Amino acid sequence: MKKAAATLFEAAGLADAAPRPLADRLRPASLAAVIGQDHLLGDTGILSRMVKAGRLGSVIFWGPPGTGKTTVARLLAEVTDLHFEQLSAIQSGVADLRKVFDAAKARREEGRGTLLFVDEIHRFNRSQQDAFLPHMEDGTIVLVGATTENPSFELNSALLSRASVLTFRRLDEAAIEQLLQRAERHEGRKLPLTDDARAALVNMADGDGRGAINLAEDVFLAERAGAKTPLDRDALVALVQRRAPLYDKGQDGHYNLISALHKSVRGSDPDAALYYLARMLAGGEDPLYIARRLVRMAVEDIGMADPDALVQANAAKEAYDFLGTPEGELALAQATIYMATAPKSNAGYKAFGAAQRAAEESGSLLPPKHILNAPTKLMKQEGYGRGYAYDHNEAEAFSGQNYFPDGMERQSFYTPTAYGYEAEVKARLERFAELRAKRSKHK
Repeated sequence: MKKAAATLFEAAGLADAAPRPLADRLRPASLAAVIGQDHLLGDTGILSRMVKAGRLGSVIFWGPPGTGKTTVARLLAEVTDLHFEQLSAIQSGVADLRKVFDAAKARREEGRGTLLFVDEIHRFNRSQQDAFLPHMEDGTIVLVGATTENPSFELNSALLSRASVLTFRRLDEAAIEQLLQRAERHEGRKLPLTDDARAALVNMADGDGRGAINLAEDVFLAERAGAKTPLDRDALVALVQRRAPLYDKGQDGHYNLISALHKSVRGSDPDAALYYLARMLAGGEDPLYIARRLVRMAVEDIGMADPDALVQANAAKEAYDFLGTPEGELALAQATIYMATAPKSNAGYKAFGAAQRAAEESGSLLPPKHILNAPTKLMKQEGYGRGYAYDHNEAEAFSGQNYFPDGMERQSFYTPTAYGYEAEVKARLERFAELRAKRSKHK
């Protein structure tokens, strides 16, 4: 018996001494050490509140790879004194689930609960997902599922009704930099990279913390192997065999590509517009920044020639919010094509600029009294509302009365083009001008 115990102890020691990837060695040892998920783990985060209350409910972690889903699940089991059990939906079936559930029931009878972490939970089919339900309900397991796919589409409603969906965010540049600094402290040396190469490495990680540490490990190993250091951007690309970001989001490349995208849309070239959209997304640009720019293009360069362009741009933004990356990027592409192929007009953009200048120059002139409401007797006596013509009672629902302030000549800010829907607007305004001129002669 003693010999068997000694053998087990020796095996454990050998396992601890075995080589481990840097990402595993740097795995946070406490929830406070997890980087980039403060909305969940900060003082007011939902997971922090669950831990403080001592009541951890079943949850689904939804987010991109390398954001800490597995690590947080392990740490939650530790701080709540639950047995940690891990399954991968890719490698497990119904038989595996039964074994886990049976072991969890036995554990529960001994007074200890089980946190079951299921990676890639969306890979389980509907019937497999249903198998969790009774064990979640009676407290046999606390389920923590992890998925990179939208749970609304991939998980059944019965499972979702019994678990809270928590979104893990891709790590921003500051969080990736913190991880690199943690790796440097662990290794006891700085990464042998130029500033430009370091910035490229941060962008290569693309919000993936594990990916960032793996890249850093490649660099450290290259230095040990005698590579010429510090590595510049090109040397880094050659080393890790991964394309560097196409531009730095904080520098000139960012503005160059958004300018190229905007002008390609304005110039009605959907192919060039899609090319620059793809460049920006591949370079790590925030898709919501692109969505905001598409909205601007809709109102600045298309306007009343196709008012639906604004609807399309906003719909693309909503679709991206709903789907996330990568599916939501197709919505941005569709909006880009729509606007690049839409009729163009900047008449509204120019008209509003002219109106703004007129408003600045004219000061605080009051509107004419006949279009003002008269809720009191005194205001009626002062002539408020007197002589107002209700347009719906007029021929062609158009009165032609003056709406500009008294003492200010009628202004003409908006000159519609003959393109798209704006051609109809142009014809309508020309008719209104004709009616206005006729009625002013008869006064």
